[in-house]
Amino acid sequence: MQRVFVVMIAVVLALGLVAVGCSKSGAKSDKIKVGFIYIGPIGDGGWTYAHDEGRRFLEKETGIESSYKENVPESPAAEKVMEDMISQGCNIIIGTSFGYMDYMENVAKRHPDVTFLHCSGYKTGKNMGTYFGRIYQARYLSGIVAGLKTKANKIGYVAAYEIPEVVRGINAFTLGVRSVNPQAVVKVKWTHTWYDPAKEKDAAKALLDEGVDVVAQHQDTAGPQQAAEERNVWSIGCNTDMNSKAPKAYMTAPIWNWGPYYVRQIKAVKEGTWKSESYWGGMNDDIVRLAPLTANAPEAAKAAVDKATKDILAGTQKVFQGPIKDQTGAVKIKDGEVMADADMLKFDWFVEGVEGKIK
Repeated sequence: MQRVFVVMIAVVLALGLVAVGCSKSGAKSDKIKVGFIYIGPIGDGGWTYAHDEGRRFLEKETGIESSYKENVPESPAAEKVMEDMISQGCNIIIGTSFGYMDYMENVAKRHPDVTFLHCSGYKTGKNMGTYFGRIYQARYLSGIVAGLKTKANKIGYVAAYEIPEVVRGINAFTLGVRSVNPQAVVKVKWTHTWYDPAKEKDAAKALLDEGVDVVAQHQDTAGPQQAAEERNVWSIGCNTDMNSKAPKAYMTAPIWNWGPYYVRQIKAVKEGTWKSESYWGGMNDDIVRLAPLTANAPEAAKAAVDKATKDILAGTQKVFQGPIKDQTGAVKIKDGEVMADADMLKFDWFVEGVEGKIK
């Protein structure tokens, strides 16, 4: 799926390739048409919907023409979609799922005059770059909200797959929770899905049966939040502002804001200044953010979130800054140390306060 990049990209980081690259894609282009390739439907309310919001923002801000294809499998079919888009005049191709990587690399080699952007991958070329966002920063902030809201000191987390990105998000969320409520624990249920409303809702119900009174998630559907609403407890969303999906439960969500990034990249192509890179931006770039707090959020949340946001933006607070212990109580990050990007991108352990296993 779209985000299984996290282990291999650590290799890229270790080689020092994550900084802005040194290879330009080619000459200035006056006529731009952008083709977006999506793993799911734009109406999923989550991952793909967020990317399509970015596409629409791009059109609004620049007037540039774009097209998209939904439900493209991570198979040779993706390569055909890219070729079709190029034959229809697209000179920038954006693939929004990890599994498109090898197919995009093949097409990029055949079309050196076309610029390719791949979300979450690790392979780059002269005319192909990768991009992702530090969503864990916003997850930390959402954890503050959950930690202040819970009365049971038990928070549920419905999680997709045991991959570093998801583990990193659970850890960041838990650190946010325990920064304001050291007694709270985060209980994890795995679904092994990205988009399965019924299964994800059932996982949330199982957590609710264990006594949690706040449900968070790393899924593309609102199923877990709807389960929380049905039980008259609280929820934290994912990917987009999901307030309308569970308005009686929803408090906030860590969300994507792809639009400004797309605008910057496409303008650079048009001006002839685009360079291949492996981009991993954060809240300072406004590629990730916390959705507005609703009236369901606790009264103290706004001040606490505002302070943490200010400190993260100023660089005076790092999410994974020691001392941090793992589930066994062993110190994994010493006091004053900050976890390196390469280590964050291969996270395979839970922080203290998480109740759950990684495989």
